[in-house]
Amino acid sequence: MDIKLDNPIYNLIGSAADSLGMECYAVGGVVRDYFLKRPCNDIDVVCVGSGITLAEEVARRLGDLSRHVPEVHIFRNFGTAQIHCKGNQFSQSDNSVDLELEFVGARRESYQRDSRKPIVEDGTLEDDQNRRDFTVNAMAVCLNAARFGELVDPFGGIKDLDQGLLRTPLDPDVTFSDDPLRMMRAIRFASQLGFRIEDRCFEAIQTNAERLKIISQERITTEFNKILLSSRPSVGIKLLEKSGLLPLFFPELQKLKGVETINGRGHKDNFYHTLEVLDNVAESDIQRKQGEQNGTSDDNSLWLRWAALLHDIGKPATKRYDEKIGWTFHGHEVKGSLMVKKIFKRMRLPLDNKMKYVEKLVLLHLRPIVISEDVVTDSAVRRLLFEAGDDIDDLMLLCEADITSKKEEKKKRFRDNYQLVRHKLVELEEKDRIRNFQPPVSGLDIMETFGIGPCHEIGVIKDAIKDAILDGAIPNDREAAWKMMLDEGEKLGLKCVNGE
Repeated sequence: MDIKLDNPIYNLIGSAADSLGMECYAVGGVVRDYFLKRPCNDIDVVCVGSGITLAEEVARRLGDLSRHVPEVHIFRNFGTAQIHCKGNQFSQSDNSVDLELEFVGARRESYQRDSRKPIVEDGTLEDDQNRRDFTVNAMAVCLNAARFGELVDPFGGIKDLDQGLLRTPLDPDVTFSDDPLRMMRAIRFASQLGFRIEDRCFEAIQTNAERLKIISQERITTEFNKILLSSRPSVGIKLLEKSGLLPLFFPELQKLKGVETINGRGHKDNFYHTLEVLDNVAESDIQRKQGEQNGTSDDNSLWLRWAALLHDIGKPATKRYDEKIGWTFHGHEVKGSLMVKKIFKRMRLPLDNKMKYVEKLVLLHLRPIVISEDVVTDSAVRRLLFEAGDDIDDLMLLCEADITSKKEEKKKRFRDNYQLVRHKLVELEEKDRIRNFQPPVSGLDIMETFGIGPCHEIGVIKDAIKDAILDGAIPNDREAAWKMMLDEGEKLGLKCVNGE
């Protein structure tokens, strides 16, 4: 079978390989995605020879086209080289996109039991395809002029693509034992592509699950994040749980699973509830991306999905049984928020504003529910807007995703109530400018007015002004806040030094 490669970069690479007397192939994900009609800007190239030498020749030829030789990033320990290729270096099309090119020489690999780092030797294309993780990633397309576009598919990858099947080229038990990260990749591809993992392949994952312990947390987290960013993350997470991989790196999530019953009264399974909320968030997030002109970045999407995943993570630690009311999880939002940093630290996730964003959404995820179940007061909505700040829209999206009742009447009531809260949020934001507001009177103003240094009284006055604005007792402007500052200072026995 020959396939049509339209992008001129393939001809350029093939011509460079011909000049060096090398066999050369596009391989892996770029071939798979060609047949799936998915965009792919990462091109892996395998040659029978030195991948570094081929990369340098390709860079030189790109330089001849654009008078700018792109930098070749060389990784000699791995025998690989990478080029970031600007679209306009090889195409005049307005729609040309940047590409990441990676070059490697064909090789055969063998593994030691206690490491996923292989012993590497030069090899043939057949050797290189044998070491690939899945049949759908082992297909290669020749780029040499004499065989340009010829598909080399020794393991039936095309048939597996048609059937939506994931299986390994060789014995899955050996494949996963050699490189246990492939178990995470199998589940990630199943989640991303909607494919089924072959039964024998999945059984090998279950058998080799403990081998995941030799993989670095960073690599595990990278695969897990890709599962979270799939259109239905629950598919991958259920497979992680069923395979036995989940408790090895995410015990807190595993602990959500199960239902305890006392006196015939049980609680919902918080594991499956969490996955339903996560899928709801993913669906809403995708719809929001499609509706926005520039879309939402995957980075923003990822942390919103982490907030959904962790919103009830504090429930196992706060679960109690009350003879009168049944099961309770009082304070699980506070406990869960406090657990975020420990989880992020262990999972090698960023401990910056992204973590604080997740902490905030976990902590506040019950607030809109409480407000919507009671009279929707201006004061309560102002305080919600003040605490959520610019993350209020994401918080509301999470809360609406948290409506998972099977009773349609109950779901409709919650959604209608949330619409009232959303209406109030817009109304009060336009009127009072509460989102991320700073009190109109600063600590420096207070010190200069009363001739005092840093002290407890400054905080008392600032809190009184903030609460008055949030309660609607005074407007959010400097004149009203200044008058209240003077009144509160007088109550505390402070005297103005400037005669006011």
